[in-house]
Amino acid sequence: MGNDGGSIPDRRDLVKSKKKAEQADKANQTRAVWFFCALSKRPLQEPIVSCALGKLYNKDSLIEHLLDKSAYGDAEKICGHIRSLKDIKVLKLTPRSPPPPPDSSADVAKFVCPLTFKEMNGGQPFVYILTCGCVFSQSGLRTVLGSSPSNGNTAAGDSSATEDEQLEVCPQCATKFSRSSNILMINPPLEEEERMYTAMELRRSLEPVKKSKKRKAGGDAVADEAAAKKKKASTEGHPPSPAPGLNPKISAASRSLAQSLAVEEAKRKAGMSDAVKSLYRDKNDAPRKETFMTMGTFTRYA
Repeated sequence: MGNDGGSIPDRRDLVKSKKKAEQADKANQTRAVWFFCALSKRPLQEPIVSCALGKLYNKDSLIEHLLDKSAYGDAEKICGHIRSLKDIKVLKLTPRSPPPPPDSSADVAKFVCPLTFKEMNGGQPFVYILTCGCVFSQSGLRTVLGSSPSNGNTAAGDSSATEDEQLEVCPQCATKFSRSSNILMINPPLEEEERMYTAMELRRSLEPVKKSKKRKAGGDAVADEAAAKKKKASTEGHPPSPAPGLNPKISAASRSLAQSLAVEEAKRKAGMSDAVKSLYRDKNDAPRKETFMTMGTFTRYA
């Protein structure tokens, strides 16, 4: 059929089927979020911080981003919700004992849960306490607290939460925290991350609004007027300060200079001819009637 000795092509050779979409390796994705900085993609090294969405960052990389927003191209998508260092928390991690050798594989966890000694490698969920930054496995903290802890999916100040909520104590540093709002999951799934984002926005909406230092134009005018009145009142209660006295040598020199200039002006006028004098007139003289020859001209004063 193809003049090649009797080979017959079938449909698979003639029709090209659509390629299947490539699927990301879940193991590589898990290793990327648990062992590498979410911003710089460099291996995690202490001090390690986390945001309100549970992402892990190297603190130096995050500071570099806050100082220069163009340091990382995709920073706005990854950590655009971080406004300052107040929006992150330094994590208190428990290193593995004995620590892994430097030439070990990247899949070996460097940190463990201080309660259950489970490795922090993404195999089980981990949480951290917002008030102190201590990190535990979710199952270990649930066992200590006696019930299932909330993972940050309820916002602080929620109307459903009672005002007299009993605070828990951190099992590692004895810092008090709220079970409903101060426990955040590390590297949560997508649905949990959306709930944590909603809780973060609600917490920020409850923050007190700082008054702007800029005042309106009307407010500035009122403030300036009040300041002027205050200054006037302060000056009325005190006598005006005397004018500074002049140096007698300088005043005598100025008087002698004025007298010499007056003598020279008198001599100049005395030596003028009648034709030249007619060009000048005194300032106190009545204005002359202008003719068509002198209309619009400048009259000199002697």
